[in-house]
Amino acid sequence: MVDWISTLEGRRPRCLDLGCGTGSVSERILANLPAARCVGVDYDPILLRVGATALGSVRGRMTWVDADLRSRAWTRRLPRGKFDAVVSSTALHWLTGAELQRLYRQVAGQLRPGGVFLNADQLRFPESSRTLRAAARARRRRDTVGPRPAGALTWSDWWEAIARDPALVTESALRARRFPHEHHGTPTPDLAGHATRMRAAGFREVEVVWADGESRVLAAVR
Repeated sequence: MVDWISTLEGRRPRCLDLGCGTGSVSERILANLPAARCVGVDYDPILLRVGATALGSVRGRMTWVDADLRSRAWTRRLPRGKFDAVVSSTALHWLTGAELQRLYRQVAGQLRPGGVFLNADQLRFPESSRTLRAAARARRRRDTVGPRPAGALTWSDWWEAIARDPALVTESALRARRFPHEHHGTPTPDLAGHATRMRAAGFREVEVVWADGESRVLAAVR
């Protein structure tokens, strides 16, 4: 995604990172494009605290925003001004088709003409491609099974350790209120459903620019 941003938007882009988590994508953008600036948006108070503590403001180039992308008003929390690029990585599959349709319209409104939106996620094959869908699931299971490096934590181990950290008591309590239930299994569109919604939101070009099975980067030009 960094390569596509630099090719399309130059070396000084203003970027918006949706569902930024601890800021891993923004960190790469800022490291590879020293004149870039990023605004990271997330609703998980723990991930925001970890990111803001570990990465910080990167000498004023990184801004952290606490906002729920499912809300109609999340854009009001953003700093003023249009963005050259919007990115997201493995975050938007938590949204339903209706929520994505609204989000894509809002994203288009945040981009300057010619700006690019890059969404990296599991963008599924259509229902009609049953063989490939099954193979993609088998590959994902294969890639997540096997011995872990010494000291490596599972996803659940990491969250259990976080819950025991006294420095994150406030954030843990807030997270429990915001996410009382796990959101696995959200009915989200396949690749074609994402592309259709992007075009309906006003993006004039929508194409896959990288793929490994169902793991893809979908690019949309405003």
